[in-house]
Amino acid sequence: MTRILVVEDNPDLAYGLRNNLEIEGYQVEVADDGMKGLARARDGRPDLIILDLMLPGMDGFRVLRALRDAGRTMPVLILTARGEEADKVRGLRLGADDYVTKPFGVLELLARVEALLRRTAPPTGGNGGAPPERFGDIEVIPASRTVLRAGQPVPLTPKEFDLLVALLRRRGAVATRLELLREVWGYSAEVLSRTVDTHVAELRRKLEADAAAPQHILTVRKAGYRLDR
Repeated sequence: MTRILVVEDNPDLAYGLRNNLEIEGYQVEVADDGMKGLARARDGRPDLIILDLMLPGMDGFRVLRALRDAGRTMPVLILTARGEEADKVRGLRLGADDYVTKPFGVLELLARVEALLRRTAPPTGGNGGAPPERFGDIEVIPASRTVLRAGQPVPLTPKEFDLLVALLRRRGAVATRLELLREVWGYSAEVLSRTVDTHVAELRRKLEADAAAPQHILTVRKAGYRLDR
């Protein structure tokens, strides 16, 4: 059974999330502050985390950073306040995979959860045996979801890896932001356009020799992005 950890200090919201997720067949655990959430994420190894950013004791940003610094790659869906675009961008830069803005609809949240779990599920078909891809000094190994730079592992979040593969598959063709949202995030709803931009910026920071002057992950003005080998 898929395990979901909800880190939320509002008892009514936490109860509602737990109830709706359990109806969908998920096994749910709830933590009501950041320290407990981090401990349960480390010990219980959930398949997905729903993480509020405004938490007592240890806020969601610090929880997220600690998880990613420890190499934990499970998808994280953050809960943000309405209109706080800076929080969304900061969360994505720290390694969050998606976000939902409060107040949110249950159906929207369940769709985001399902999309994240589907995108991070182990491959069951032939794609897992795809040969490694290379550009510059980067090697991408789909079978193990591993990226090497000059032979050294580069830690990518699940969404960063999926975005990189989506660009590679196009063999130099341009991918629009909407195409990437559909392919990588699994939906085309009204998502903050900065979602794609922020993840591209992180890929450049981790994989380009100079993120400010990228040689491989290129912006195509008024169109989208492409990967130049």
